[in-house]
Amino acid sequence: MSTMKPADGGDEAAKHGQTPVGRSLSRPTGGPVVATLEAIRHLTDKVLAVACVAIFFALVAIVTWQVISRQVLGTPASWTEESARYVFVVLALLGSALVFSERGHIAVELLIQKLPIAAQKIVALIVEGAIIFFAAYVMIYGGLAVAANAWTQNISTMPVSVGQVYLILPVAGALITFFALCHIVGMFAGTEELVPEIDENNQGI
Repeated sequence: MSTMKPADGGDEAAKHGQTPVGRSLSRPTGGPVVATLEAIRHLTDKVLAVACVAIFFALVAIVTWQVISRQVLGTPASWTEESARYVFVVLALLGSALVFSERGHIAVELLIQKLPIAAQKIVALIVEGAIIFFAAYVMIYGGLAVAANAWTQNISTMPVSVGQVYLILPVAGALITFFALCHIVGMFAGTEELVPEIDENNQGI
């Protein structure tokens, strides 16, 4: 039986924590704790994806009715502009949490990939820690304070108050914090890459 010898760049790529082209490496499962976290994360991703699609369709419907009522009927609906603004904010925050879970955010990988594995782990931990600090302090703590301060501030064109809409801030912050913890556990358990993987089939045009 003949064995295939990896390409010359295989050892070099492995040294920097990269998977060589044309060579598949099986990742460890990480044990039951990591598997449970991943299951919860995937379920949360599906719920977020469905919610984002529904909110996006609601935003399109509101904006479409705004144009029709203004340009066609000649009687602009007063509730559409304010509703579209708040719906867009909710969509942006939930969408950012979903993108962060899938590690689709902007990342400068050129220098990180040239570092040894130990240094990559330290940088990854610093990055995720900074994100957790921002999400916990600014979005959760600050979002709850802002929501409480504006809880009784009514929106004339919507059946909710400004404070109730602002609750999306701590919700998105809690989601991002959870996803960041999942990233940290996955990276140190070996079930997730230290730097975000590039999907060439999912690039912006």
